[in-house]
Amino acid sequence: MDADNRSVVVRDLVKRFGDFVAVDHISLEAHKGEIFGFLGPNGAGKSTTIRMLCGLLRPTSGVATVAGLDVARQSEQVRQHIGYMSQKFSLYNDLTVVENIRFFAGMYNVASDVLPERIGWALEMSGLTGRENSITGTLAAGWKQRLALGCAVLHKPPILFLDEPTSGVDPISRRQFWELIHRMAAEGVTVFVTTHYMDEAEYCNRLVLIYRGKIVAAGSPLELKTHFMKGELLLVEAEPLGPALELLQTAPGVEDAAVFGNAIHLVVQDAAKARLALSQYLATNNIRVNRVEPIRPTLEDVFVSLTANRPQPQPEVKA
Repeated sequence: MDADNRSVVVRDLVKRFGDFVAVDHISLEAHKGEIFGFLGPNGAGKSTTIRMLCGLLRPTSGVATVAGLDVARQSEQVRQHIGYMSQKFSLYNDLTVVENIRFFAGMYNVASDVLPERIGWALEMSGLTGRENSITGTLAAGWKQRLALGCAVLHKPPILFLDEPTSGVDPISRRQFWELIHRMAAEGVTVFVTTHYMDEAEYCNRLVLIYRGKIVAAGSPLELKTHFMKGELLLVEAEPLGPALELLQTAPGVEDAAVFGNAIHLVVQDAAKARLALSQYLATNNIRVNRVEPIRPTLEDVFVSLTANRPQPQPEVKA
């Protein structure tokens, strides 16, 4: 992709808090009009990275540019070119809906001549037209989420950072929120979003998987599921489930075993060969086998496969 389309460029970025390395030499790029996903469990370094990219936290080392601006040296200018929505809603609950919009318009220096149009747009986008005078604290989480997004983009920033934006929101509101995100990306906005929801990551154009501060894989959701799975995947339905899992975790040829719903996902090198052998292994140990079949991996399967056997980081010893 053309380098001129790069909205976010990160090279060898590091953030330390004392001896703890929260972000460990990561590199990535996000492009104009792209929904770029930063996927990983809580504590992986996602929010720390976002705060550095927004100019809210100074990197320990490495280089990051947002809209062509250095986040360490030009943090004030960076904040003029971005929208930011944190995982904790930044709205003021004791203000009305329209008062919140006006407050953030002032924070973002929205010109007075375009303010009425931007207020109307934010109300329409959040679905709160007609409820301008409702107290924000009385709104359901999904409505607050959409209002917070509207407030974050009042100044029409070319780059939008969303840090765990759908945490604690019901599934229907999450889907509606992602429809808004896709609409913005279609208009050329770069959306950089962190999430720990594996299903939600499917909405992104490209992803990086981060674990304990390090990037472990990058690509489109399809590329990650196609090229980064270490081994092949078997679905096993067996009863009783708990004893079946215990047996399979130590079974010959099984590299990883985890419960998914009422079934078990197994990582093996050759699913066709392992299928019959594992069925027989369970049966001889008095486990009822209902189904064993190869399946396509989910992003969660890929993530577990890439991170399951990674060693725990050791604290650095100073000489």
